[in-house]
Amino acid sequence: MKITDHYTFHGELTVPGDKSISHRGIMFGSISNGLTEITNFLQGADCLSTISCFRKLGISIENNGSSVLIHGKGLHGLTAPTQILDVGNSGTTTRLISGILAGQSFESTLDGDNSIRKRPMKRIFTPLSQMGARFQCWSSDFFPDRTELSDSGCAPFTIQGGSLDGIHYQSPVASAQVKSAILLAGLYAEGDTSVTEPVLSRNHTELMLAGFGAQITSAGVTASIKPEPVLNGQKIRVPGDISSAAYFIALGLITPHSEILIQNVGVNPTRSGILKTALAMGGAVTLLNERLVSGEPVADILVKSSSLHGTTIQGSLIPTLIDEIPVIAVIAAFAEGTTVIQDAQELKVKESDRIAVVTENLQAMGGSVEPTEDGMIIEGGKALHGAFIHTCQDHRIAMAFTIAGLNASGETILDDETCTAISYPSFYNDILSLTR
Repeated sequence: MKITDHYTFHGELTVPGDKSISHRGIMFGSISNGLTEITNFLQGADCLSTISCFRKLGISIENNGSSVLIHGKGLHGLTAPTQILDVGNSGTTTRLISGILAGQSFESTLDGDNSIRKRPMKRIFTPLSQMGARFQCWSSDFFPDRTELSDSGCAPFTIQGGSLDGIHYQSPVASAQVKSAILLAGLYAEGDTSVTEPVLSRNHTELMLAGFGAQITSAGVTASIKPEPVLNGQKIRVPGDISSAAYFIALGLITPHSEILIQNVGVNPTRSGILKTALAMGGAVTLLNERLVSGEPVADILVKSSSLHGTTIQGSLIPTLIDEIPVIAVIAAFAEGTTVIQDAQELKVKESDRIAVVTENLQAMGGSVEPTEDGMIIEGGKALHGAFIHTCQDHRIAMAFTIAGLNASGETILDDETCTAISYPSFYNDILSLTR
């Protein structure tokens, strides 16, 4: 795809439904009693992988594009799959479903694409094994024949669930996926289960499970759950995904003479670090029509072109914007002064090594960026020019550098724009709808 500048952007749009909430709605509806109806479900490849996996576990799921109906069978209603559970590119599917499968009396095998086969899964194997589940990784060279074992700690792997014991796990990483896997396994455990994180990660699991009827509590950085609840189907309206809105926040801030209203966006405080960062950089970002939808805070976000300056992003702010760091790095390249991103080593084990890939691509465009072990240092204010962008088939890299290309001189070429379908199938159409 070729991208050029010379545009301004004005108008209103609604971004697709939140990816994290869409995943969880399918999973929690499947292990609840009766019907769960999800509207504004994200029809992206990752969330469709979750639907596929639960269908293979015996759950009837109707997806008509505008809504999804899950005919839940209760906490113990899943059946042993007769096929490999293909998670595609989805780390959320892989880690959260593992928590549920850890509590089943049958064996399941999970596999995904080449990216998933490189992403670390020992972070869930360790606590779930302590609870009583058993994991075995397989050599991908001999899979699916499963003739050679592996100690890779990655997919493909088999889970043998069964009798679990509750634990109090001190997580070494602030990860909503790790926390959620443990809490979901705790639904099936003997005794209470708790997870304590270094800092608080996104809390969609805690909010939504409580809505379904789970006995779950949060205190500071510790979440706890009691076993064997009666979960009942719910109606869920998924808010717009702030991770998708982030690209239009960036577009509005860095493109001269632009003004964009992004409607119905989830602004959960455990996810809204992009808003805090934009304000800290001097961005004109205003929340309008704040309200609660299905237990989640939602607002409309008004963004205007701004004169930006550098900032420091670190500590407890990082888990609230970890997926937005590629586009934040782009914003920083157009801001005056220095932006420092620290404590973000988790970027190395996303769909790509996002520290390395962001650095490479910004440097190719003429930006001044220095990678560090846990982030990067960006000297902003240098005029960017078009370049050939290596996306590494990472949807967030592709979208972030689309925004950069729309504000760089000359022509920017993406090696693969199709990967945006993972989380935002209509991304390029939505950009065109704002072009003036």
